[in-house]
Amino acid sequence: MNNQNIKLLLMKELNLTQAYITGDNNHIKIIAIGNIFKEMSQVKRQQIVYKPLINMITEKNLHAISIISYTDEEWDKNNTSIDNSYHA
Repeated sequence: MNNQNIKLLLMKELNLTQAYITGDNNHIKIIAIGNIFKEMSQVKRQQIVYKPLINMITEKNLHAISIISYTDEEWDKNNTSIDNSYHA
């Protein structure tokens, strides 16, 4: 599954405001933004993002995943700039 398909899956399943995906099947980096994360611990946020990807992980289509998650408010407050390697 390519980065655009992963983005679409996460956007749909988690009702995200935005998602940025970079990397390849060996290691992908995800920035997930949405109010689904309000009042959640970082561990719970990661679990939420992993859930739609679990089949790809167990079938070894994805090896390593790095996740950063924000609520809309956190993103607006803390976003400096996105590395150009992230695909909108």
